[in-house]
Amino acid sequence: MKMQHIMIRPIVEKEIVRLWKLSAKEASPEWKKWDAPYFPYQPKTLEQFLEKKDQLINQEDMWGIYVDNELVGSLCYYWEHEESLWLEMGIVIYEPQYWSGGIGTKALRMWITHLFKELPLVRVGYTTWSGNERMIKVGEKLGMTMEARLRKCRYYDGVYYDSIRMGLLREEWEENE
Repeated sequence: MKMQHIMIRPIVEKEIVRLWKLSAKEASPEWKKWDAPYFPYQPKTLEQFLEKKDQLINQEDMWGIYVDNELVGSLCYYWEHEESLWLEMGIVIYEPQYWSGGIGTKALRMWITHLFKELPLVRVGYTTWSGNERMIKVGEKLGMTMEARLRKCRYYDGVYYDSIRMGLLREEWEENE
């Protein structure tokens, strides 16, 4: 397998059309089958997508994932409860050819390092579902703990799945990195 250069950084304006094609253009994108498929998803026209471009370009809470300088995914964070510094994060790699090759693990490692460096956090975490086994494995590789498993509360395609919360404390990260 060819070595790939992976980096993360804020998304810039010249990449907005690529981001739209990857994340919002298709009616049934493959990535959505893994990223909370139980939540409704609506494709957007380029015009609709551009209405929110200021929330996507040069933002601290959303960065792009780049493989050999090509945008292939995104990382984000949001405050579950900012007053107590409870931050949750997310990741999407949009194209299947970039799945299962370690790109997500490397990108999340960089994102977690960035978040702990830039914000006064005690913990970072994310929520996924038991149908996304790759996402659970990524968390385990990064030293995260399964902090919660809410049983059979995500219904998708005729099956109930568990909601999974993974988390990592700053001291655990510093000890292992």
